Amino acid sequence: MNQQLSGFAPAPVAARMENHGSHMLKVAMQSGNDLLARVGSMVAYEGFVQYEPNPPAVRQIAKEWMTGEGAPLMKCSGDGLLYLADYGADVVVVNLAGDSLSVNGTNLLAFDTSLQWGVERVKGMAKFAGQGLWNVKLSGQGWVALTSRGTPVVVDCGRGEDETYVDPDALIAWSPNLKVKGKRSFKAGSLIGRGSGEAYQMGFSGEGIVVVQPSEDSTDRLRARG
Repeated sequence: MNQQLSGFAPAPVAARMENHGSHMLKVAMQSGNDLLARVGSMVAYEGFVQYEPNPPAVRQIAKEWMTGEGAPLMKCSGDGLLYLADYGADVVVVNLAGDSLSVNGTNLLAFDTSLQWGVERVKGMAKFAGQGLWNVKLSGQGWVALTSRGTPVVVDCGRGEDETYVDPDALIAWSPNLKVKGKRSFKAGSLIGRGSGEAYQMGFSGEGIVVVQPSEDSTDRLRARG
């Protein structure tokens, strides 16, 4: 039996953050290099790892973050290997090297505390999405792990000649320098978008990328918040 299970053993550590399969994140923890992760995402760890839910720094920055959770993030510190997951969602690892990324809060699994970050409301979307949408802007040097309900697609918006439209429930992340606007769709209301009865999309223009997941079911987001 041990031989049969050996194929699922973790590979030697090669980076701060790595995938273990497509649905799990492996983090090489080191003292002094702390991590912020979604509350409830820890599935296993080796070594000595401590957790602090809703630390003061998070409360200060994310006090307006309306996710429906009492403590959306926890600080992880220590030495060892930490494994994170989110209800079997695919995990996407990104290494920011002086770059910036805007992430839908419900798709953020973990990120290094060395990154600069802040919670922002997506401008121009409140009148389309009720209370609006929240995103987390990350920048600097460090690692980020995102979740996706299925294998995502990365759309290059090119040089701004065309606009890219995305269902908000399918949106994972985008380049912060892109211009964002909302658009209602009346004629295609029964074909595009879910959840409100009136379809709306987010339009992106400029130079940058948009990351989109194949699931556009808003119940996925509600489950992720719980």
